[in-house]
Amino acid sequence: MSSVSDGARRYARAQANAERFLGELFEFLRIPSLSGDPAHAADVRRAAEWLAGNMRRLGLERVEIMETAGHPVVYGEWLGAGPDRPTVLVYGHYDVVPAALEDGWDTPPFEPVIKNGRIYARGATDDKGQLFIHIKALESYLKTAEAAPVNVKFLIEGEEEVSSPNLKPFIEAHLDLLKADVCVISDSSMPSMDKPAITHSLRGMCYIEVEVHGPKEDLHSGFFGGAVHNPALALVEILGALYNPDHTIAVPGFYDDVVPLTPAEREMIARNELSEAQLKRITGVPAAWGDASYTLRERVSARPTLDINGLWSGWSGPGPKTIIPAKAGAKLSSRLVANQTPEKIFKLLKARIEALAPPTVRVEVRLLTSGYPALIPFDLPEMQAAVRAYERGWGATPTFVRGGGSIPIVADIYALMRIPVVMMGYGLDDDGLHAPNESYSVEMFQRGIETAIVYLEELARLERQA
Repeated sequence: MSSVSDGARRYARAQANAERFLGELFEFLRIPSLSGDPAHAADVRRAAEWLAGNMRRLGLERVEIMETAGHPVVYGEWLGAGPDRPTVLVYGHYDVVPAALEDGWDTPPFEPVIKNGRIYARGATDDKGQLFIHIKALESYLKTAEAAPVNVKFLIEGEEEVSSPNLKPFIEAHLDLLKADVCVISDSSMPSMDKPAITHSLRGMCYIEVEVHGPKEDLHSGFFGGAVHNPALALVEILGALYNPDHTIAVPGFYDDVVPLTPAEREMIARNELSEAQLKRITGVPAAWGDASYTLRERVSARPTLDINGLWSGWSGPGPKTIIPAKAGAKLSSRLVANQTPEKIFKLLKARIEALAPPTVRVEVRLLTSGYPALIPFDLPEMQAAVRAYERGWGATPTFVRGGGSIPIVADIYALMRIPVVMMGYGLDDDGLHAPNESYSVEMFQRGIETAIVYLEELARLERQA
């Protein structure tokens, strides 16, 4: 077991190397590893190779770039604690979503800069900065005592931002290699620096595309307007009918499998309050929206949703072009909660959209991506070890929260590997992930390393489970 003085030495090392750690993170952030853009496939691989090289230099015993049907997985391990000590599997992702200066960035998104104590770059918080915390925490052990109190494995993928299509097959094929006692993930956030949070639930995903087809080609609206049902109009009529006046979802059966929130769960969610004033400040919207039967925090974390993510049809270039478009399309995402499945929700959405389609148009509904929700009990020993780690390393007691986003692999790891998944987020709710000017607090990065160091110590105190 590590002593208090050993822990102090590791903190001191992390602090002494803070500038180097930031410099390495900047190198990582400069690589535009856009997993959804084939034009950046070489950059994605370059990011994997950079990450593997960094892991080798810190002293991991085994580091590999492992192929999948898509972008590669970076695997690394240090098993020097021995078979009698617990093994922690660290999951993260090195891919990012698109970003360009014209999107509204104040500085080039792949040229990281520090302003007012924050790192501005695509991937700074989602997820390069957060996953790098665990690599530097392990380095702080290996470069001081030359050992860590537990065994550590890294599973870092390059396709999370495209819903991890090849990671579940990879895990299924490498269950022995990945065998561990607990999985820790840092890809979430807290409301403020003095209010750390452990995410114990994530929503699933059902992402669909809808196309409405009308005439065989674009038509002159002067010749055919009033006689041909405009596909763009038909689309918005269909989409509008998917919602009730009270902002609930008007799809028969949609809520059937949703597990009701207990009073105790609602009380816990209320500890992480989201006021309308906060919502307006963070988002810039003039007013809140949604099902008034639930609080804002419940709406964005514990309730299922249906959102329109994109619309296209007709002419959107400069000047007029008076046409009836041949087709119109939309992308919709449904965030799912515990007991809902993407397969069932897709069937319900498809049936409802097809039933709403008038005979004047033809409709196609396609499933694009899906993922299961995850709900992890927060009274597990590994969860409580995380509480103690935040108290020691961060300096504050965390709350357990439900995350509104989706990390599809969480449910897969929980189901396939039968181990707890602990989501220790080191980001802030207003970091702007996926948005222009994504940023990450330098202090959050440094305090995250200290907390990750302590978490390995806390895990070492737990008895191994069969």
